[in-house]
Amino acid sequence: MGIVVNPLAGLGGPAALKGSDGEAAASALSAGFEQRSGPRMQRALSVLEPLKERIHVFAFDGPMGAELATDWELTIVGKARTEPSTAEDSVAAAQALKEAGCDLILFAGGDGTARDIYRALGESVPVLGVPAGVKMHSGVYAVSPESAAEIVAAMVRGEWVDVDTEEVRDIDEVAFREGRVSTRFYGELLVPQLGRYLQATKVSGREVEELAVADIAAEVLELMDEETLYIIGPGSTTAGIMEELGLDNTLLGIDAVCHGQQLGKDLSAHALEALCADHPGEVVIIVTAIGGQGHILGRGNQQITPAVIRRAGPQNLWVVATKTKLTELDSRPLLVDTNDRELDLALEGYVRVITGYRNSVLYRVSCSGD
Repeated sequence: MGIVVNPLAGLGGPAALKGSDGEAAASALSAGFEQRSGPRMQRALSVLEPLKERIHVFAFDGPMGAELATDWELTIVGKARTEPSTAEDSVAAAQALKEAGCDLILFAGGDGTARDIYRALGESVPVLGVPAGVKMHSGVYAVSPESAAEIVAAMVRGEWVDVDTEEVRDIDEVAFREGRVSTRFYGELLVPQLGRYLQATKVSGREVEELAVADIAAEVLELMDEETLYIIGPGSTTAGIMEELGLDNTLLGIDAVCHGQQLGKDLSAHALEALCADHPGEVVIIVTAIGGQGHILGRGNQQITPAVIRRAGPQNLWVVATKTKLTELDSRPLLVDTNDRELDLALEGYVRVITGYRNSVLYRVSCSGD
């Protein structure tokens, strides 16, 4: 877990400055108001104390995070260029945490900080806000530091955790100080959240497999682009994607798709590696979990070799599965066994699993079953 703290966030609130942008934070500090974001992140970390042996923390040095986690398993990935830190430091910290491979980034701040996190990451890494700012119009924050920690704890315990995009919004502080509220949409972040699932594919409380697969296929097709090479793994769930594309499918083999056309059918490992080597753009691997067992790589799809997986990159591993299939795992992790121990360890963590149309969850991946 990465943590980012904007030490200046929220200072303008108690000082009645309607925000902390510009000179407001400095004015609040000079007036004797104390920082709020660090203590609020500390509240979240305190709730997670019982699980600290299962969480490795990554952070920038000093008040941007590391000083709050000195008794945790901690890796420092950099430090702010200035003191106090700036928006550019928040951006740099988020980028460094992404490069370090963090499964989740927990950040403390307000709408300005959410904008910085979005500028650094877009929708590439799940993030969760600990509310510490003056302006809280964005939908990326938990309702309290403790509730943010409860979401993280649920992930660590292997419980159901939805993941969805939420809006990043900010107001014009100058206009706000003049009595006008003017908000602007900046983008969306990928945010884990506890709550009820959207059960559009359920009838009488039970998931209908055919409808669930169709919903998954519809979501995948919306995410596809023309220039990417898609490697489609075996299984009935991935077969639904090929059916939606109007292409022949190898139920127990590997197919390849690009520009909406089938470039290869029932491919061998060597043919797949050659296809990936010749492709100039991105490569995405789409796989499903083996029912009851949970393997997503290394069982029934050994044609997807470590070389192919490295060519795509862990960020381009798309896992699709119905909620019923995940529920049958009884909180056990998804499994990888690529015959490359270093790669297996690199794939451990949390993966976004597409479970329906505009519906996905974060689910743990392991190479040991623990």
